[in-house]
Amino acid sequence: MKRAGLGLALLCLVFGTVTASAQDKYPSKPVKIIVPYAPGGATDIVARILGDQLRQITGQSFVVENKPGANGIVAVNEMVNAKPDGYTLMIGNVTTNTITPVLTPAKLPNYDKNVVPVSRLVDIPEFLIVTTTNFTVKTVPELVDYAKKNPGKLRYGTVGAGSYPHYDMAFFAKKAGDLDMIAIHNKNGASGVINDMITGDTQASFLNVASTAAQVKAGKLRPLALVNHQRLPEFPDIATMQEIGYPGVGTIAWQGLFAPAGTPKEVLETIFKASVQAMEAPSVVEAFKKQNFNIVPNKSLDDAKTWLAGEIRIWMDITSQVKIEAAE
Repeated sequence: MKRAGLGLALLCLVFGTVTASAQDKYPSKPVKIIVPYAPGGATDIVARILGDQLRQITGQSFVVENKPGANGIVAVNEMVNAKPDGYTLMIGNVTTNTITPVLTPAKLPNYDKNVVPVSRLVDIPEFLIVTTTNFTVKTVPELVDYAKKNPGKLRYGTVGAGSYPHYDMAFFAKKAGDLDMIAIHNKNGASGVINDMITGDTQASFLNVASTAAQVKAGKLRPLALVNHQRLPEFPDIATMQEIGYPGVGTIAWQGLFAPAGTPKEVLETIFKASVQAMEAPSVVEAFKKQNFNIVPNKSLDDAKTWLAGEIRIWMDITSQVKIEAAE
């Protein structure tokens, strides 16, 4: 009887271990992906395309939750304070995960120790763009001339004080002769900025191509120049900033996947490998191609860490040259 009892106990122990192992395999439940902007912008688009493909790969849902506020501070803090088990991730961009930590370190204390980059995902061309509502400017020289003749009257839209579109326009203003323009910040992200331009409340902005292409084709917005390595096949007549004499002005923005520090290495590896696999899926490649997104994943978790540290250094330099007020 003792042997039988011992055998039964061992069987239960083995079965329990197997069951626990099966339950612990990541992911075994839905994963939350935090997006630091309202729906409709590039970051939201990337999160939803990636999340859907990760669902197909892993068999678990990847649920997007939009948490806009203070150029990513709200979203980053929510992720950092979540349990580091791989079930709370974040899609961030150059503003939320590089510029904001540089500008407001007190609001994101120990950022470099609390946030782990899983991988860069895409980078995104942007337009220097103007409204067609009661605004006849059609070229960059005309925009500069208008601003010079109307100091303090040209209003440009940004997704927040201290965001990269804010820096892009401030840097452009400096390079174009210290133009006097007014920044109008919209907390509703790219869609809010676009709406302000369509109504004529603002006249100009740096906005990514994906968010504005439909309105450009509809004639409601007019691109003056492109921020990219080369012209886009879809917009062959739009010259790059370097072609028109403004090299280095504007940001080819990136989107990346992040996790809380303390997330187990094996979980991070699983997320990284699944993300790279997702970015290689034909449907994802096609979806991002339609948005004019460039797919640029890191080679490894260590490569992602090196990449983010490099981005932080770049923006520490930029923000030391262009002084603007950060979001509160």
